[in-house]
Amino acid sequence: MKLTEQRSSMLHGVLLMALFACAAFYIGDMDFVKALSFSPMIVGIILGMLYANSLRNNLPETWTPGIAFCSKRILRAGIVLYGFKLTFQNIADVGVAAVCIDAIIVCGTIALGLLVGRLLKMDRGITLLTAVGSAICGAAAVLGTESAIKVKPYKTAVAVATVVIFGTTAMFLYPVLYRNGIVDLTPAQMGIYTGSTVHEVAHVVGAGNAMGSEVSDSAIIVKMIRVMMLVPVLLVITWDVARAARRNPEADPMQRGKIQIPWFAILFLVVIAFNSFNLLPQTVVNGINTLDTFMLTMAMTALGAETSIEKFKKAGPKPFLLALVLFVWLLAGGYALAKYLYPVLA
Repeated sequence: MKLTEQRSSMLHGVLLMALFACAAFYIGDMDFVKALSFSPMIVGIILGMLYANSLRNNLPETWTPGIAFCSKRILRAGIVLYGFKLTFQNIADVGVAAVCIDAIIVCGTIALGLLVGRLLKMDRGITLLTAVGSAICGAAAVLGTESAIKVKPYKTAVAVATVVIFGTTAMFLYPVLYRNGIVDLTPAQMGIYTGSTVHEVAHVVGAGNAMGSEVSDSAIIVKMIRVMMLVPVLLVITWDVARAARRNPEADPMQRGKIQIPWFAILFLVVIAFNSFNLLPQTVVNGINTLDTFMLTMAMTALGAETSIEKFKKAGPKPFLLALVLFVWLLAGGYALAKYLYPVLA
């Protein structure tokens, strides 16, 4: 096949994912979808999975590289642009106490996830994706980690599914616990609790809005600080991957022990720093954020398009059991930190 034909075929795959992303935006704007706080990214992966289990076999094989391009290159670009949603001023707004609690939650969740995954004898890739997704920022963290460790698309989709299920559960559960006094927390403490433990940014927004502005304002900021922690986590993961390769005698000698720096994560931090200076008009930043959501939606759809029911069966129930254990830890551990540690540090 000539180079021009290859590029044309790849473009077909990219345009197909863009079409799905447009549909995801349209569906995501519906009232019942907004009520669930499902972002276009989540709608996108659902559409991709529906496609994978219905019409996927009718897709020309020459279009597949375009789908892979979306799930890798466009994904990394989307993670970089995600930095325009954050500023370093967010950290100053909530103080050191919230940062410390976020750090404990992130480290504790990942460590517990790896431990439980080992006890369940799970696939290490799915274990790590599920743990990081639960610890940091849901689907976006899963996508960032997937780019660092390079696992099969269906494993990413399984991890995203666990995050969606338990993140949605938390979004409805937290307001019920708060309104009925089951969790004895002040609005400030509830904001810390929600932002440091609920999975998706969209889920934090949904839960926070249901509990009032006193809770939602701090919850969203605390959540954004968790998102920033994706960068050091990815650096540690890539170092660990390089160390594992160094120990593996069957690894490629050219790659053994070589640390693959996730430059998209570094650029993500650079974008946050740039955005902290407020050099761009807010309308421009809003436009960039919309473009970023569209790109991440394309990436999520592409991952979903590579995920069939058979692959979910192959993964088995263990990833969901792991996600349940982490969910219980976030509920109980996060409450204890917000209730007892936050007043001491604040």
